[in-house]
Amino acid sequence: MSDDRKITQYDGPAGGWRALKSVTQHLLQQDIPVLGAKTLLSANQPDGFDCPGCAWPDREHTSTFEFCENGAKAVAFEATTRRVGPDFFAQHSVSDLARYSDHWLEDQGRLTHPLRYNPATNRYEAVSWDAAFKFIATRLNALASPDEAIFYTSGRTSNEAAFLYQLFVRQFGTNNFPDCSNMCHEPSGVALGQQIGVGKGTVSLQDFEEADLILVFGQNPGTNHPRMLGELRRAVNRGASVLAFNPLRERGLERFADPQDALEMLHGGSTKIASDYYQLRIGGDLAAVTGMIKHVLERGARAHAEGKPPLLDEVFIETHTDGFDALLASIEAADWRDIEKESGLSEARLRDAGERFLRSERAIVCWGMGITQHKRSVAAIQMLVNLMLLRGHIGRHGAGICPVRGHSNVQGDRTMGIYEKPATALLDRLRDVFGFEPPREPGVDVVGAIEAMRDGTGKVFFAMGGNFATATPDTDATHAALRNCELTVHVATKLNRSHLVHGKDALILPCLGRTEIDVQAGGPQAVTVEDSMSMVHLSAGINAPASPELLSEPAIVARLAQATLGKRSDTPWRWLVEDYDRIRDQIARVFEDFHDFNQRVRVPGGFRLTNTAALRQWKTATGKANFFAHGLAEDDPLPTLPDTRVFTLTTVRSHDQYNTTIYGLQDRYRGVHGERRVLFANAEDIASLGFETGERVDIESLHHDGVRRMVRGFLLAAYDIPRGCLAAYYPETNALVPLDSFAIEARTPTSKAIPVILHAHDAAAASAQPRDIAATLIGKKREKPTLSARKEPK
Repeated sequence: MSDDRKITQYDGPAGGWRALKSVTQHLLQQDIPVLGAKTLLSANQPDGFDCPGCAWPDREHTSTFEFCENGAKAVAFEATTRRVGPDFFAQHSVSDLARYSDHWLEDQGRLTHPLRYNPATNRYEAVSWDAAFKFIATRLNALASPDEAIFYTSGRTSNEAAFLYQLFVRQFGTNNFPDCSNMCHEPSGVALGQQIGVGKGTVSLQDFEEADLILVFGQNPGTNHPRMLGELRRAVNRGASVLAFNPLRERGLERFADPQDALEMLHGGSTKIASDYYQLRIGGDLAAVTGMIKHVLERGARAHAEGKPPLLDEVFIETHTDGFDALLASIEAADWRDIEKESGLSEARLRDAGERFLRSERAIVCWGMGITQHKRSVAAIQMLVNLMLLRGHIGRHGAGICPVRGHSNVQGDRTMGIYEKPATALLDRLRDVFGFEPPREPGVDVVGAIEAMRDGTGKVFFAMGGNFATATPDTDATHAALRNCELTVHVATKLNRSHLVHGKDALILPCLGRTEIDVQAGGPQAVTVEDSMSMVHLSAGINAPASPELLSEPAIVARLAQATLGKRSDTPWRWLVEDYDRIRDQIARVFEDFHDFNQRVRVPGGFRLTNTAALRQWKTATGKANFFAHGLAEDDPLPTLPDTRVFTLTTVRSHDQYNTTIYGLQDRYRGVHGERRVLFANAEDIASLGFETGERVDIESLHHDGVRRMVRGFLLAAYDIPRGCLAAYYPETNALVPLDSFAIEARTPTSKAIPVILHAHDAAAASAQPRDIAATLIGKKREKPTLSARKEPK
């Protein structure tokens, strides 16, 4: 396809007939038109499996079709008839496979056998499960310290597997638990824990049915959480308002045609979602909320002075909060000129948003990684919560906070103890229940894990799912760190980039997928997951396993624990995985909130974990919900270069993507076809630099460490985005994110605010590219910060 045909205009709504067509195409591409359709009918059903995609909750009364377009893609990718077995690896060396794109690698099919890397042949070769566990156990036990091992967790891991995993690793002797939360919603957990005593959202789907205002910050639900659009549509149709705050105009926040609404589909109609769209600049959220709060406080003071009914919830503030005076002083000191400059929005626009907030009686605020992947993300989230506290919008019906998390059990894994900084109460409980002394020193997070592997103090890397090499920042540095390991091990369903960026020794352990039947000695089993709103429910697959060689994740953990710990552990690992009810009984012994776990989870729909903040019980240092004051001038300014325009780049997903999994090469709502090396920019910025839409450019990020980070050959696409702002897909642009650029307090990579400059594309400098994805890493030191290849403005 020529470059001029890769970018088109999309005029339709999100969802609709084109979403249904896309589902059909993906089922056909995976050769499962009948099996896929049957499988989808069990997705998110009380007696079926939890979708392996996002963590959006299920409605209490489910319909026949409880899946979205991207959930269907995830199911199709897992239920595919394609297989990657020993014969495949006999035909392809690791070096050969490394030439292919991430999309091509995962599209080859399901892994069928445990594999060990043979350096003599540069190939993966089949190995028995017993031999694999023995080899890993031997290497773990040979370490000088348990802290030389790193145990990563992906958010698709079930509660049962996660619980056994953290128990095994802590009995082994370390808290080295980097997980995918470190790269996405870690700031949400940190901010909310300090502010309201719970690192989770406070709302349920019932609250969405009662809210009259829903604020959506830094989120693109049309691609990342399509089922959320159904809730927003229902809210709009009963009269609620939705206000969207996002740099890019995203179709899902504008219009949605619900595929489950036969009348809307037959008439070709759609529903307007956002009542208003506030296109702030990248990173302008904190300033924008500051402006809204400033308006709310000024209006509140005026109403008080005029003897009118209070606009703030003064009783709630007095009874339930601390720190109001400090917030008031900070907001009064904020200058509107600074607010406008940093937010990219006018005072009038922000006062309008603040007034709409004041008119609401029941407000919900939602946010995604457009908020969390910034240097001051914790502060931005706390400002959002400050806004809600002013009107008492936490702990009552139809109101609250909603961090919209990504992977299907990322919240549950953290609940189960997958955390590098575990609470003392959890460690004490593990000691009392299982009779061992857990390690007390904090472990490493994702950034710390990469640093440890780079420095040689992390020698064994074990990944329970995920695609660590591709999901992480600073690609060149991360790949070098992984290759510095003595051993890398990956539990996976499909081949991915991480299996090709390996240590001196490497194994791949294939596991069952969410859609597959899991039979243990006690019969067919079900696992549990926790969604974004703290609902815990069962998940049981319906399809035959892709291979008889596959083990479940709990079984893999149990067998590895037994092989590694031997007589050092009194835990009956193999007995526990014969019947997962036994694992859940142990979970109930450790976590009070999981009492009567097996009985409660068998109620259709499961049960909701207690949320103390939703009950206005504040487990904070002050015993109250805390206002936090955050100024505007603490952000690092963009670097400057003489005669060179510096932009802020944000990374985004395409519509054919979930996290690092690339289902296809289309981004329908943004009009992109057959291409992932795309750079979205304001048309005026493109012209001012002397470039043209459809021209290819190289992107270089700026950082103080002197390392030159560049990706090459990106197609310029004019898009509705503020001037000075750019957007491009990850993981292709992860190479631009420095390892030491992360959120204050949370250490989440700053993937949503990367200072960059643009070069005319140097085709001669581009080395051989992975097919489909042609981004190149430049790991050289910066010699001179100039734009030698820059075009002169027209």
